[in-house]
Amino acid sequence: MKILIADDDPLTCRMLEALLPRWGYEVLTARDGNEAWQILQTENSPRMAILDWMMPGMEGAEICRRIREIPHSEMIYLILLTSKGRKEDIIEGLDAGADDYITKPFDHGELRVRTQVGKRIIALQNALASGVKVQGALEMAGAVCHEINQPLQIISGHAELIAMNMPEDDPRKRSIQSIGQQVVRIGDITRKLMRITRYETYQYPDGKLLIDIHKSSAESG
Repeated sequence: MKILIADDDPLTCRMLEALLPRWGYEVLTARDGNEAWQILQTENSPRMAILDWMMPGMEGAEICRRIREIPHSEMIYLILLTSKGRKEDIIEGLDAGADDYITKPFDHGELRVRTQVGKRIIALQNALASGVKVQGALEMAGAVCHEINQPLQIISGHAELIAMNMPEDDPRKRSIQSIGQQVVRIGDITRKLMRITRYETYQYPDGKLLIDIHKSSAESG
């Protein structure tokens, strides 16, 4: 996971640049608030940031405030790291949008644990967002299936009527019957899609996860 360090104190930066990679983070560093803000606006920006409160350019609390004002943005876990340790300061920082608050000089173990908490929260947020997307897709699929069912019934009825009026030795009759069979199969799939209340996935050869319609439908549950 990428993590941004934004601090104008070289000693703090060097310490964090040494510690964080040991804990599995890819570190990006900004020396002032404006540079940090620019990095957080880029595509594939870090999902976690450790921000000094008092630094040149934009202050850490202001960065938090601006990040939280962006509608529908991907979650960035924001930790304020500062020498401002009064209760009023902590309240102000969290109210600005920080997710956590660590005072300087910081304890290495405390920082490691707090970044781990951030990773867990980001993972949960990702899982929730993925579930919302899947649920939206299933609801849309259900609406599409509802619209498909009526023309399917018409196709099935016409195919059956045509086949009934064809001689048994007509080679085209088998093709018409095959059309009817495939219409029935499509109808079975749409009914299963409309009954999905939970979903199970399987891995496609290219690595993508696909919803298993048969296992996920209420009929098979």
